[in-house]
Amino acid sequence: MKTTLTDEQINRIVKMSHHDPFEVLGAHIVEWKGQSVVVVRAMVPHADRLTVVAADGTEYPMTRVHIDGVYEAICAGRSEIFGYRLRATDIGGHTWEFIDPYSFWPVLSDFDLQLLGEGNHFKSYDKLGAHPLEIGGVAGTLFAVWAPNARAVSVVGNFNAWDERRHPMRVRGGSGIWELFIPGIGHGEVYKYRIRGPHGQLIEKADPHANYSELRPRTGSVIWNIEGYPWGDEEWMARRAQTNLLYKPLSIYEVHLGSWMRVPEENDRFLTYRELAPRLVDYVLEMGYTHIELLPVMEHPFDGSWGYQVTGYFAPTSRYGTPQDFMYFIDYCHQHGIGVILDWVPAHFPRDLHSLVRFDGTALYEYEDPRKGEHKDWGTLIFNFGRNEVRNFLVSSGLFWLDKYHVDGLRVDAVASMLYLDYSRRPGEWEPNIYGGNENLEAIAFIRRFNELCYQYYPGVITVAEESTSFAGVSRPTYLGGLGFGFKWNMGWMNDTLRYIQKDPIYRKYHHNDLTFGLIYAFSENFIQVISHDEVVHGKGSLLSKMPGDDWQKFANVRLYLGFMYTHPGKKLLFMGSEFGQWREWSEARSLDWHLLQWEPHQKLRRFVADLNRLYCREPALYERDSDPAGFEWIDLHDWEHSIISYIRRAAHPADYLVIVCNFTPVPREGYRIGVPEHCLYREVFNSDALIYGGSNMGNRGGFWSEALPWQGRPYSLNLTVPPLSVCVFKPQR
Repeated sequence: MKTTLTDEQINRIVKMSHHDPFEVLGAHIVEWKGQSVVVVRAMVPHADRLTVVAADGTEYPMTRVHIDGVYEAICAGRSEIFGYRLRATDIGGHTWEFIDPYSFWPVLSDFDLQLLGEGNHFKSYDKLGAHPLEIGGVAGTLFAVWAPNARAVSVVGNFNAWDERRHPMRVRGGSGIWELFIPGIGHGEVYKYRIRGPHGQLIEKADPHANYSELRPRTGSVIWNIEGYPWGDEEWMARRAQTNLLYKPLSIYEVHLGSWMRVPEENDRFLTYRELAPRLVDYVLEMGYTHIELLPVMEHPFDGSWGYQVTGYFAPTSRYGTPQDFMYFIDYCHQHGIGVILDWVPAHFPRDLHSLVRFDGTALYEYEDPRKGEHKDWGTLIFNFGRNEVRNFLVSSGLFWLDKYHVDGLRVDAVASMLYLDYSRRPGEWEPNIYGGNENLEAIAFIRRFNELCYQYYPGVITVAEESTSFAGVSRPTYLGGLGFGFKWNMGWMNDTLRYIQKDPIYRKYHHNDLTFGLIYAFSENFIQVISHDEVVHGKGSLLSKMPGDDWQKFANVRLYLGFMYTHPGKKLLFMGSEFGQWREWSEARSLDWHLLQWEPHQKLRRFVADLNRLYCREPALYERDSDPAGFEWIDLHDWEHSIISYIRRAAHPADYLVIVCNFTPVPREGYRIGVPEHCLYREVFNSDALIYGGSNMGNRGGFWSEALPWQGRPYSLNLTVPPLSVCVFKPQR
């Protein structure tokens, strides 16, 4: 059989081992019988006949040159490349026409490839992945994926019967990026990449840059056009760019979308993004929060990971709807004055075979050395922060959510595990850095660069570190040697104070240091005081169930603890369910126990948290100087015998301050004297023991004038009634 192809060329196409199928397929000018002629080649395994149809209507029947469906037409009389379509007929007589994918020039520019290779293409999501577009008036989808060690890569899907021979991609030089424009397919098509690894193995992978994925347990990527959403949050975005949250109230409601509320009458299904938007926002507004923080909404296969084992770093999970539905959710939040922070996980990824693990048959996204590449505690793999393309992938993922979805901040999970080479490892299980230390210098460099870019490109957003060690400068600028985060979760405060508050009040005086120790380091970072999801799972019990005493004391202890948290320096975060006294430990598999609100104690606790949020947001003394030592003064931290502490919070204007007294025992204290700075009326503006909150209604009759009796080193003093298990807040009235 006559053909211009060599056996080697045919075999490499048939066996999917060609790095550049355009060298064989498509239209080419070749020498044939002493003349330059155009030949057109195609591989369509399911075709019984194939014909080249030129733009002028001329037809050139193609000859099958290999049984697996390689066809060639030698177009006599043609010496220049011409426009054409292919007409195929299968064995059943069904005929269809299509434009040849191998008739298009490369799309990605050399500059794109250079930036991607350098790790400096911070919008890789605009180039890699699957992007519906038009080329020369032809609609289709451009696919691009990084797989530098692959022998060959193909796009597979329903559109080609999942046959990897149908749409092999070409690699772009030494970049390791494979590219193919496929005409005639677009929005909604399911696809994957089938990769021939360096040892000949076939691997099927979802797209690391996919914008949407199939609903689990399916794992296919979905072509999805995320452009053109009609955002209505212009005012919010303009105001955000001028706002520095370091000096503003920041009260965050931490939410897991799949379990905040469900639809029990419909087989306990999830609420969709569009259903959640009005319900959740109305609730958050009623409760007085300023922001919502979502446990990861990036695509993940296992519900029980809560989203922290991500397989789709550019795709909102399909559990609750489409990308546009998620945009609607964020847009709705913004239009009603609520910010949205997303949990983001650049530290590690799961071993699911369809995802990033050994993506091209080699350790591509992860470290090869298990001493650096494995998280044994979590069964996951650690990103290779030393590789340009991996850092680029992660930085682009973070910026993607700020860019395409208008999110207001990223809370970075598991930062401590990124910083240390010996994190959760025994001696001999880790290798020191080049200086002999235990710091992961590559991860630290990545974190700094990521934070710099977030604040450079998106003024007004925040980045938050979930970091549990004493690593210095986590929330300090990179130009001062810090990591560059805007805020850091105060894990130490949470652990110390939860350990304290769970003790029977009779023993608390022996652990007074757990209560006060946090103020030693309170201004070393820009802290967010957190009572997070981590503390209400895995047998730890709910916040309410942690408390000692009878039911009345349990509710009083929760009010006391939250009151202390809200008057302590630092921004605020509270996990859902804690605000109304959930008894059961949280589970991602069910809704919060909203039925509890039919009972008065839970109603009153929820009202308490709402009023506490409003107090916090209206009093600058509680937020303006959170990270400034001048914003806090102890009145008395030494009364361990009575387990009472008192302190002052000051606003940017020193004359604007609040006096706070906390009693951590169920014993009311009458005639309790504290020192105050000036002679005036101190009005009681908040009392957690009020009857409306479920308390015993002890108090100070609205407030007292200070007396000219020096006390505790101050010129004046107040003689107070301190209710049991309470927080009382006083404001000077001049």
